[in-house]
Amino acid sequence: MKIRNKGRKIYKTKEKKYNGKNPAGKIFSVVLSILLIGGIGFLGYSVAEPIVNYTKKKGDGPSEPPTSAIVTTENADEPTTDEAVEVVTNKSTEEYRAAALTEADMISLESIGLALNKVPVNMDIEYIEVPLKLSGGTITYASGVERAIMSGAVKSSISLADIVDAVKTAGYKPVALVSTFDDSILPVTYHETGYTTVDDGSQWIDDNESSGGKPWLSPYSQEALTYLTDLVVEISNAGFERVVCSDFIFPPFRESDLALLDDQLSTDGKYMLLTSAANLLNEKILSSGSSMAIEVSAVEVLKGNDDIIVQPMVLNVDTIIVDVNIDEIGSGVISDTTSYEFTGTAEDKTKRMLELLKDKFTRYSNIIIRISGSSVNSGELLKAADAAEGMGYKSLVIG
Repeated sequence: MKIRNKGRKIYKTKEKKYNGKNPAGKIFSVVLSILLIGGIGFLGYSVAEPIVNYTKKKGDGPSEPPTSAIVTTENADEPTTDEAVEVVTNKSTEEYRAAALTEADMISLESIGLALNKVPVNMDIEYIEVPLKLSGGTITYASGVERAIMSGAVKSSISLADIVDAVKTAGYKPVALVSTFDDSILPVTYHETGYTTVDDGSQWIDDNESSGGKPWLSPYSQEALTYLTDLVVEISNAGFERVVCSDFIFPPFRESDLALLDDQLSTDGKYMLLTSAANLLNEKILSSGSSMAIEVSAVEVLKGNDDIIVQPMVLNVDTIIVDVNIDEIGSGVISDTTSYEFTGTAEDKTKRMLELLKDKFTRYSNIIIRISGSSVNSGELLKAADAAEGMGYKSLVIG
């Protein structure tokens, strides 16, 4: 129920008259006041400008308005039964409209071409996001990075040049999708790139071998960071205008796991491992002529697995893509402390998820919403995207 606006109360006080000054004194007082006001204004501007400039990140634009506003009726005297609707003001420095290819689309150049022909024509799509390194570690193009080849991560013979050419020929701009630390392929061959135990340096895996336990790429490892930077530089140099990096996450550690690993993983400061890695990749991508965005899972953020975004002041990337994956949402999401129920259509679930997360990204100036999931058809995804746009999110990715 909307709270009615009863109007602003104005409180009045009686003025007191003072006649204690002679005319000359009054003139002197007025002149002195003008000088003081001018001096204070000049001093305030001189001090405030350096402070504002100091606190801005490199590349930031002018200050933006608040990210949300309550839409209310203007006539406060008229009774209404409508509920207040919260609309998120789009803070993107530009409108980003993209469609994402799938892993299945990356089988061949022909399948990429077929997927490009199916891109929705009524959504002003400008960019095509291409999955080049998948969650799990698989690489879907013919990488020339030695460790990628030797570890068996490369599963394709399609060149980056051919992928870029196919996207551009179809009339779009190419964007690369790169998973970072959700990688269980590289550490199998190169143990030093994964997590190791503090007592004897043996490789840590996330479960017993008999239960399919696997290693994970670690932000602690310099070799792992070198591997990721080699990949993003190779991709940026191939002509991808943007590189979207995802999976800045830690494995689902149990208390028994943490007892074996570095103590920093048990502290609140562990987020610095991920932000430092993101800043390194951002530096390499920028120096190669591309720009970087970070993608996060809406479900994982709702669960509290949001280390990469908790400290915007130390993260040099200001564009965040929030992946609302309908498959991951299912009928509900359970965190350590709360159970969230999701019902209805993909559109309904998208609205609820964005409402739950609306305060998580207020300190970032560029928010993009991705709507994905294989359990719903393209029409349902488009309706969910429309719902997100209706909530004020103008930058969208489909698929």
